[in-house]
Amino acid sequence: MALRVGVVGGGQLARMMVPAAVELGIDIRVLAEGPDMSAAIAATAEGDYHDAETVLAFARDVDVVTFDHEHVPQDVLRTLVAAGVAVRPGPDALAVAQDKIVMRTRLTELGLPVPDWAAVHSPDELRAFLDAHGGRAVVKTARGGYDGKGVRVVTDPADVDDWFVAVGETGGAQALLAEEFVPFTRELAQSVARRSSGEVVAWPLVETEQRDGVCAEVIAPAPDSAGRLADLAESIAVRIAEELDVTGVLAVELFQTGDERILINELAMRPHNTGHWSIDGATTSQFEQHLRAVLDLPLGATGTNAPVAVMVNVLGGPADGDLAGRYPAALAAFPEAKYHFYGKAPRPGRKIGHVTVTGDDVDDVVYRARSAAAHFDD
Repeated sequence: MALRVGVVGGGQLARMMVPAAVELGIDIRVLAEGPDMSAAIAATAEGDYHDAETVLAFARDVDVVTFDHEHVPQDVLRTLVAAGVAVRPGPDALAVAQDKIVMRTRLTELGLPVPDWAAVHSPDELRAFLDAHGGRAVVKTARGGYDGKGVRVVTDPADVDDWFVAVGETGGAQALLAEEFVPFTRELAQSVARRSSGEVVAWPLVETEQRDGVCAEVIAPAPDSAGRLADLAESIAVRIAEELDVTGVLAVELFQTGDERILINELAMRPHNTGHWSIDGATTSQFEQHLRAVLDLPLGATGTNAPVAVMVNVLGGPADGDLAGRYPAALAAFPEAKYHFYGKAPRPGRKIGHVTVTGDDVDDVVYRARSAAAHFDD
């Protein structure tokens, strides 16, 4: 009988788990939010992941439940656990990924390197933080932000007046997260995978480029990262995975500063955009590894298939929406490129796919990956 994995959420991450599941002979099932989701090709159910009974009914016929995103409410997660469902990663780990203030609190307790931060409940508290940090800060909503949403660089509390209003309307002890503005020299990301019995493996440290808060490019391995820097990034990610009892893939986004420090920016407890290069550039992709990890199977090797792999996101896509019309020229011009599209309609700023190229020279591979992706942009 095949092992059965249930994925809650029908986005592109669930979609990219499907080929890995097929290769391993795993029966993958997806609870999609609706018929137009990226992973609808593998959806065995549709429904609201906020509803405990819907998710529980989906989970009854699988060996383990995992996730396309971190947004499933805690009461739903704990209902699953109480019913005896294997939930990986578990509610306690996901609670840290779901709330940025909880995340910062926990990482600080562990003594891990993070930007200076504070939970601010009012404009006056934010003003005090700004005054103590050179008049500039990054403010984030505690929950729900991604791809640049829920993040603002501010110089005045009025810049987030609308967020304070929204926080006040929710009641309780809600707050915004204020962080020092980090003058980083580049952004990095470290992915690891951990199975429930404790085995942990790490991919090479990668360099990322963000545009308007959205990951645009990834270079693997990160140039000039061998030795101390790579060892430090790996040790940070492994410690987070172990201390937070993460099961599955964990991605840690990092800032590198001019004095060669690295600071933790964000965490994701699932396959992540910064790891998409691994589909074509690593011995074991993050999607196969995630399935192995949540099923507590031995983890795969994480070495690279070539000296350099570069992934470039296709953001927005052609204005006329005709992706297929771009295939002949792109595939002919760059037959060595690997193209991955997510079944999503083109829309300005939207991640509709990515392109990966591997090779020997960083500058050459970056050029070819960008050029291949550019065939799908206007």
